[in-house]
Amino acid sequence: MTVTDFSPLLQPGRIGSLTLPNRVIMAPMGTEMGTHEGLFTEREIAYYTERAKGGTGLVVTGISAVSQDYEQINPGLCRVDTDDCVPGLTALAAAIHEVGGLVSLQLTAGLGRNINVVDPDRLPISASDNPHYATPDVLCRPLELDEIRVIVQRFGEAAARAATAGIDAIDIHGHTGYLIDQFMSPQWNRRTDEYGGSTENRCRFAVEIIQAVKAAAPGLPVSFRLSVDHRYPGGRGVAESQEIARILQDAGLDLMMADEGSYEAMDYVFPPYYLGDACMVPAARAMKEVLSIPVMAVGNLTPENAVAVLEDGDADFVGIGRGLIADPQWAGKIAAGRRDDIRPCIRCNQLCVGNAFFALPLGCAVNPQVGFERERALTPVDTPRRVAVVGGGPAGLEAARVAAIRGHDVDLYESEHHLGGVLWPAATPEFKSELRKMIAWWERQLSGLSVRVHLGTTITAESPELDGVDDVIVATGAAPVVPLSIPGIERSVDVVDAHLDRALVGHRVAVAGGGLSGVDLALELAEDGHEVTVVEMSEAVAPDLLIINKITLLRRLEAAGVRLLTGHAVVRVTDTGLVAEGPDGTVEVEADTVVSAFGVRAARGLADSLESRVKVHPVGDCVHPAKVAEAVNAGFEAAFAL
Repeated sequence: MTVTDFSPLLQPGRIGSLTLPNRVIMAPMGTEMGTHEGLFTEREIAYYTERAKGGTGLVVTGISAVSQDYEQINPGLCRVDTDDCVPGLTALAAAIHEVGGLVSLQLTAGLGRNINVVDPDRLPISASDNPHYATPDVLCRPLELDEIRVIVQRFGEAAARAATAGIDAIDIHGHTGYLIDQFMSPQWNRRTDEYGGSTENRCRFAVEIIQAVKAAAPGLPVSFRLSVDHRYPGGRGVAESQEIARILQDAGLDLMMADEGSYEAMDYVFPPYYLGDACMVPAARAMKEVLSIPVMAVGNLTPENAVAVLEDGDADFVGIGRGLIADPQWAGKIAAGRRDDIRPCIRCNQLCVGNAFFALPLGCAVNPQVGFERERALTPVDTPRRVAVVGGGPAGLEAARVAAIRGHDVDLYESEHHLGGVLWPAATPEFKSELRKMIAWWERQLSGLSVRVHLGTTITAESPELDGVDDVIVATGAAPVVPLSIPGIERSVDVVDAHLDRALVGHRVAVAGGGLSGVDLALELAEDGHEVTVVEMSEAVAPDLLIINKITLLRRLEAAGVRLLTGHAVVRVTDTGLVAEGPDGTVEVEADTVVSAFGVRAARGLADSLESRVKVHPVGDCVHPAKVAEAVNAGFEAAFAL
């Protein structure tokens, strides 16, 4: 086994006048934790400070709006357009400096055509009369010359406030097709004045913003986040982005943050597990080819491929976003030689990006302390209790970990001969390898906490193991739904068994059920050379999957040749496949193997039977089948409340 030398990540690095203690930068991500008026809150400050305390070289905030002149920001997002923001900014800088960290404030000109809601009293703004992204029948209003100058002036004013507050650097949000990006990109900028036409003219808005920030906050380094490839037909490509990057460097830029995507290719803005490791490193490499200033790479970076990025010369810094949501001590654990203790980000997007889509505060599927850094600090309890956790899936593992950290005496019982529960079969595809790493992380944490783990042990209401136990956290998960009303269903193979034992699956496979478990198996099998058809009664597969993740999933399913037969109900399983009924009548799907993936139902039996014997806390899928995030957070909360 190769042992990675992580020292390249720990080397100091320089951005303009600022020296960072290491090469790890927290990539800017919104939190939706601000006040309704857009001011920093104690909750948000605690969240950022925890990442600085964890050893991150530079913490970059989410977007803060510099202007309300022509566009109203969404509630929960921050703003720095008045002096009212200075106390919050000062508190943020002071808190981060107190733990030895550095902080950069990300500034935005606004969303333009991507603004969430169209205000009927004023049109959305843009570089040109572009269709609004979500409501294409609404045309944006092109900014007037004097309005452009006002926004540039607002950037200078915002930067001055940041400098006064003690902020260490400024980042300019120039990607994802937001307003600045709309000016730089030919598909959105059709102006005929000095802000349109040539690449140099289209960059004029960004250049003037950089210069205004530099003039208003002398000495503060300025970074810029650029979508190097918009990743959709007609969007801006690498060659033109390289030309743009040179122009921005000449304007005085100190750091280029290279990423990809746009609202038209949202999966590259928030890369899900389907995109794999280091998925946007080519963007950083393209920037390094033409720039002399430092470049930051982003995109599903693990500690190992982050080192490779630096050693290969693809970037000078690595941007860790969701990885630092999952584990705020990401950098500090590397420095301490504790790489295996880094809690993996499973790239599900559920409570980070997913929450932002609904204007909810940032959360995390695997770190329930996100947004509650102070309220959910794991301090010892006054009176330890004897706790039994039944079920070694995500809810049970997290419950056992938290209960043990707080000082309770914990036994964990799992009927299988391995931990992981539903994560074990779900983690068989390579694109879900982070789930398997999550199981290993829990195993390591429990071993260090001296939790007594009993594998191959089935607990019932009469089990003597529960004698003298004060609390039982029941995390027995869910059982598969087997629709016995379908003739021949006994010929099918359960989706979990198909994940775990490929010998059960023939070359031609019909997956009965197009939920996430079914389509993930279909993708795994198809990319391994099987012919796969998914039969789903609904009009779409994976109906509850976040749209960002689904974009990549559908693309990969198509590329792998998976046939999606939606709007069809399975009516019979035969020796040669299955029969389904759809809007155009009966369809026969020939298959060597039919996989049953009809979903699951809560396994509440043990929890119900124990209620008269001991204090019971059911959590996870045995209460209501859901995703990993709900299970982990429920396990945490149950143990934290003991």
